[in-house]
Amino acid sequence: MHDIGITGDMIRLGQLLKLAGAVDNGADVRPILEDGLVTVNDEVEMRRGRQLHRGDVITLEGISVRLV
Repeated sequence: MHDIGITGDMIRLGQLLKLAGAVDNGADVRPILEDGLVTVNDEVEMRRGRQLHRGDVITLEGISVRLV
């Protein structure tokens, strides 16, 4: 698992996927979410605007990151 630091209190899922390098741009986020490929804390997440907070674990294609 990789740790990703955020400076504010939260970050949106679409922003995190770009920050982590999982997608090149915002348009690439929607298809992977619609296919159910992203989980947040072990639950499938389909909203790119989902607010994430420190301690949340996001997984895409077997790679997990934790917000710190």
